[in-house]
Amino acid sequence: MDFYIKTFDALSGAEVYEILKARSAVFMMEQEIRYLDMDDIDYRSLHCFMVEDGKVVGYLRAFAEPSQPHTFQVGRVLTTRRGRGLGRALMEQSMASLQKQFHCRKVIVHSQTPAAGFYKKLGFFPIGEEFTEAGIPHITMEYTL
Repeated sequence: MDFYIKTFDALSGAEVYEILKARSAVFMMEQEIRYLDMDDIDYRSLHCFMVEDGKVVGYLRAFAEPSQPHTFQVGRVLTTRRGRGLGRALMEQSMASLQKQFHCRKVIVHSQTPAAGFYKKLGFFPIGEEFTEAGIPHITMEYTL
C-alpha cells in the first residue's frame, strides 16, 4: 500500500477521479449525505491518500487555518476497506507528514459525533459544543503535535 500527500495541482486526473469516487461512495452512497462535495476547498488543500491495487482506500484533505498559525483542519476522512486499521494509519501518516513537511503544530477535525471515539483514541479532545453539518451531528476536536 502506498501513501501520498499532494497539492491539488500535483494530483493526476486519475488520482482526482479515484479520490472523488471514494468520497462519493462513502459520503453520498453509504452515509446518504446529500451535499455538493466539491466546495472549492480542494484547490487549497493537501490531499493525503492511500492506494492499494490502483484504488484509493483511505483519504483525507488538510488545509491551513488562516487565523491560527501552524494549524491544519482535516476533513473528508474516509476508508473504503474497514477493519484493517487503515483509518488509524492514514491519520498517523498524515499528521506526521503535516508536522514534518509543513511545520504543523495543531490539527482540528469536525468529527461526526458517532466517530468521535475514533479520534479520541488518536489523542484528539473535543472543544466546543455539538453542531449540525450536512444534517449530521458533529463535534470539533483538536490534537496538538
